[in-house]
Amino acid sequence: MTTDRGPFAPTRQWLRGHPLATDGVLAFGALVAMVVGSFADPHGPHGPTFGTRTPEPFSLLLMLLGSAALVFRRRRPRSVLAVTCGLSLLELTTGEPRAPVAMCTVIALYTVAAHTDRPTTWRIGLLTMTGLTGVAMLAGPLPWYAQENLGIFAWTGMAAAAGDAVRSRRAFVDAIRERAERAERTRDEEARRRVAEERLRIARDLHDVVAHHIALVNVQAGVAAHVMDKRPDQAKEALAHVREASRSALNELRATVGLLRQSGDPEAPTEPAPGLGVLDELVDTFRHAGLPVEVIVQLDCGTGPLPAAVDLAAYRVVQEALTNVRKHAGPGARAEVSVVRVGPSVEVTVLDDGGTEPADVEPGGGHGLLGMRERATALGGSCSTGPRFGGGYRVHAVLPWA
Repeated sequence: MTTDRGPFAPTRQWLRGHPLATDGVLAFGALVAMVVGSFADPHGPHGPTFGTRTPEPFSLLLMLLGSAALVFRRRRPRSVLAVTCGLSLLELTTGEPRAPVAMCTVIALYTVAAHTDRPTTWRIGLLTMTGLTGVAMLAGPLPWYAQENLGIFAWTGMAAAAGDAVRSRRAFVDAIRERAERAERTRDEEARRRVAEERLRIARDLHDVVAHHIALVNVQAGVAAHVMDKRPDQAKEALAHVREASRSALNELRATVGLLRQSGDPEAPTEPAPGLGVLDELVDTFRHAGLPVEVIVQLDCGTGPLPAAVDLAAYRVVQEALTNVRKHAGPGARAEVSVVRVGPSVEVTVLDDGGTEPADVEPGGGHGLLGMRERATALGGSCSTGPRFGGGYRVHAVLPWA
């Protein structure tokens, strides 16, 4: 958006802030021009000659009234145009010599054209032009072909055209300004949306990583505490799993936090993102924690490799679903994982039988189920969860291959 600069900027700003005073100055200038022009004879031997004629008092009164009406041209443009047209018609039919009272009508017509639409400008402009010119030609004291009559037609036509051009330019500038402001708002909204999406993505990843590893640490620590006195070898093995799970959690958290703290462009990760290629390693961690898991993976990659985003989403769904089974299912629970391609989609299903006894469910809920749904929805798929008939829980995600 541009700012008004230059030596006359304060004057222009003051005039914009005081429109009535501006119109008063314009009306006074028009009055001076009309009075000066009324003393000039346009038919002198060598062109217009000043001081060769004197206007009548009635013509001076009409010029004064027309100038006074121009003070209110922006408040009541059509009313001012009607008044100035009436005064001009009086002068055209009675004035001898004729005074330039029509100048008030020219200014009023310009104002109407600058503050209305184009069809209205055409209607009012044509009516004013033909009305004043017709009266001047047919009822005036001059011959119909006189130069002054043609001048009235030309000046009123130019006033209407100039007002319409100013209105069009003002509308064009306003449209450009509004478009720039809308683009600025859209840019800010897009930036906020991207920040929110990135924050949500980081929250999902951190939740998946922390929930998985902490659940395993909790289980293995409980096993170690239970068998510490009677079976120290098994307790030592459980503590080794605790150390491994905590090390993995710390490494993934360190990588995520390090990525967030980079001030410039993030560096490429040193390890690939997890996917179904390391699904066996993920399942082994749950098996070591005492959760029997059966896995079936049937992916026909004849049309190309599995997209990275779908691969990561399928891995995270299995990870979160097995974590929930380990946390919420009862003792002796078993889980089944199937990743199968069905047409243009990949269906990920995780089932558990609920265990032999009811589990101790912690009060409140987490964000695991919501995170799985968000991951599937972000890829254009779906995710449904719910209890199974006869006990247990079911997680079913449909992810598009493309």
